[in-house]
Amino acid sequence: MDTARTSVIFDLDGTLVDSEPNYYEATLRTLGAYGVTREDFGWEQHTRFIGIGTRESLEILAGHYGVDAPLDALLAATNGHYLELARASTPVFPEMRAFVQRLYADGVPMAVASGSSRSAIEAVLAGTGLDAYLATLVSAEEVPRGKPAPDVFLEAARRLGAVPERCVVLEDAPPGAAAARAAGMRCLALPYVAGTADDPAFADADRLLRGGQADFTAGAALRWLAED
Repeated sequence: MDTARTSVIFDLDGTLVDSEPNYYEATLRTLGAYGVTREDFGWEQHTRFIGIGTRESLEILAGHYGVDAPLDALLAATNGHYLELARASTPVFPEMRAFVQRLYADGVPMAVASGSSRSAIEAVLAGTGLDAYLATLVSAEEVPRGKPAPDVFLEAARRLGAVPERCVVLEDAPPGAAAARAAGMRCLALPYVAGTADDPAFADADRLLRGGQADFTAGAALRWLAED
């Protein structure tokens, strides 16, 4: 791999860490204050919003469930619940940790570009120890548009001093894969939800691991990057 020219940009939730259960619980707690139950908003419903920013998801859910509250208040509540859950426990996918450590040792520039709030990103990285390797962070809060717009990835490339065509994105959700494509970046896709593997957004990925994390190994990913 040409470490002087290749940069790697990671999505966070569902790609580096298995944080979606925490996001589901945080969202449910927020909606629960307005009468929405687990029966109303189950895990399956939550999976439809994976890859979409927290603000955008809450806006849709508030409209669907008739929640009459300011979006900023819903967002603050959800972020508060999430931070509490994330600090208690956020599992890192083992092969992803190994991959990050290998890239770091090789001097490959890396960034995290996520639809989560910056405070959530920082809390997860600090709690998992990934902050020792990943210092460049971009939240959807910091750009005009969230995924599937390319803004977070383009900003990450800018902060790394990298050109988009020399960046590789790792993503678990169709909106993120679409954002990588729109940014002009290569994409390694690892569907978090198995049923999304046939989503058209993944069809444009440079490499699709249909089994998601079960198919991912640090060694194979490094070999794939070295082919470029």
